Amino acid sequence: MAVDRRRRRVLLGAFVVAAALTTFVLAEVLATVFFAVTVAYVLYPVRQQVRKRGRGRRVSAGAATLVGFLAVVVAAVPLVGALYARREAFVDFVRELPPEIPVSVGGFDMVVDVSVVRTEALAVLGDVAVDIASIAPVLALKATLFALLVYALLWRPHEIRATTFELVPSVYHDFLEAFHRRVRDTLYAIYVLQAATAFGTFLIAYAVFAVLGYQSSLVLAVLAGLLQFIPIIGPSVLVVALGAYDLTLGNPGDAILVVSFGLVLVAFLPDALIRPRLASFTAGMPGSLYFVGFTGGILTVGVIGFIAGPLAIALVLEAGTLLSTEMGVEPAEPE
Repeated sequence: MAVDRRRRRVLLGAFVVAAALTTFVLAEVLATVFFAVTVAYVLYPVRQQVRKRGRGRRVSAGAATLVGFLAVVVAAVPLVGALYARREAFVDFVRELPPEIPVSVGGFDMVVDVSVVRTEALAVLGDVAVDIASIAPVLALKATLFALLVYALLWRPHEIRATTFELVPSVYHDFLEAFHRRVRDTLYAIYVLQAATAFGTFLIAYAVFAVLGYQSSLVLAVLAGLLQFIPIIGPSVLVVALGAYDLTLGNPGDAILVVSFGLVLVAFLPDALIRPRLASFTAGMPGSLYFVGFTGGILTVGVIGFIAGPLAIALVLEAGTLLSTEMGVEPAEPE
């Protein structure tokens, strides 16, 4: 018995060392690997639906991977296309900003100098264009790696599950199941709920901005949809910014219209219409904690943090719930 325990400890140590070495060697693609794992989690039901129709594992995994690829393309093409088509208009928009903006608050008049900000914004736009051109081959390689990983994970998902359960003593299998459910629900909340709400926001925002006469209504609608992924703040920050911009141009009537209609139709209506109908996909996480996870994840690990941050918070919540249950304390229901 002592020999078996010693062997397990040695194997566990070898596993930890190998995992650390792999993390070091693959540091440049860890974000891609993490993204692929989370997407495979969400696409697993699609794979199972194809399997139920009598298809093989390869076909089922390929079909689910294709669905994920098409979803990414549908999400990315409007953004890239709109920004590319309106790139000159956006640069002109920045150039036309007045160097000084008069502000009157409580009877006090002051002038805000934005010339430095305008210059920096133009420099950043130029740098971004150069950076995108230089990293295009790397992005293509990572996209290929992402597709292959998603396919591989969906090809034999049950073997991955079986291996994981083999590494953990059976007495802790219920913990694994609980963490699995929490991860699944959180990822569904991010990908399904947020994506559906963002798409609805895009459609409504495009109609609102077009009716109000904004020339870059498509770009603004895309930005509004993307901002829907930022909890609590959402597209309201874009609406307020447009109102402030109209004020600087001396159009208070336009500012009142875009703020009034924008906050109601763009910032509020998609949440009111879409979220209740997709409530089953929510992760049971308070909005404040989701915001903390989103912000902390972005600041710590970059873009992939919008998934990793809320997921880390969700795992902490699940661990706290399991601990409370183990100690006989009834966990509080989320508000």
